[in-house]
Amino acid sequence: MNVLSIVIQSILGLGFLMFGLMKFGAKQMVDEFNRFRLPQWFRVVTGLVEIIGAAFIIAGIWNTTFAVIGGLLISFTMVGAILTHLRVKDPVSKAMMPIILLILGLIVVVLNWSSLLV
Repeated sequence: MNVLSIVIQSILGLGFLMFGLMKFGAKQMVDEFNRFRLPQWFRVVTGLVEIIGAAFIIAGIWNTTFAVIGGLLISFTMVGAILTHLRVKDPVSKAMMPIILLILGLIVVVLNWSSLLV
């Protein structure tokens, strides 16, 4: 088991659990989805996807297949977040957190990918 991956997975897991739960009604998230011109049901779906990603990435500490699935789910979600920030013409600074989370998700995938081939 890769210690670096476990550290990143722990950070991503806790972060995405928090981010996902915030999507279920935090005023800031409601306002952001309005600003993004996205329907509120999509905010809830996004929250569910983030919580599922967190569960996979945390379970991946013990099962590397789950780590890869969680890393991919988080990465795809962050690609969507980055594209959303670009669509509404946010400054790059607003997209930095999704960019960093995308990179961390991809690092988890790369560090655990070889275990899928065994």
